[in-house]
Amino acid sequence: MLKRSIFALAVVTAIAGCSSGTKLNDVPVVDRGATAQGGAGAGAGGAASGVAPVTIDPTAQNAAGPVGVARIVYFDYDSYSIKPDYQSLIDGNARFLKANSQRRVALEGHTDERGGREYNLALGQKRAEAVRRALGLLGVNDSQLEAVSFGKEKPAVPGSGEDVWAQNRRVEINYR
Repeated sequence: MLKRSIFALAVVTAIAGCSSGTKLNDVPVVDRGATAQGGAGAGAGGAASGVAPVTIDPTAQNAAGPVGVARIVYFDYDSYSIKPDYQSLIDGNARFLKANSQRRVALEGHTDERGGREYNLALGQKRAEAVRRALGLLGVNDSQLEAVSFGKEKPAVPGSGEDVWAQNRRVEINYR
């Protein structure tokens, strides 16, 4: 009887320890009070807020990195192993980073839409860390690398289906 009680207590403790306070099915927070630029309350160019609009140069990221070297590593479903197909991509980026020690990169891990938020954030982080380790093994200074995960929050291609999911399972190498 004592053994059963201890075993039941251990099972209940394990289940309680594995539970999470995070609600995975909640809708993300939406700012319903924001107005569109040029809408009510916004002066010319949104000047009423006192914040100047930011202009993003879409070529700025590409100008900072190696020319002719791809910057996206794709992964198989539920995997963070880098395929041999991407070795030349890793090599090219490593050579550039070693020759340009002032350059920094963000290794942004992404997943497809399947799975919960916490799981996908962890998988995206493992993918980013795998690329980080590969670059480190080729001699890139760890201070040049930052591994972050976006999980399923920033898909490259919206929608569902294997073709779409395959394009979303990736690590993007973004130069800064």
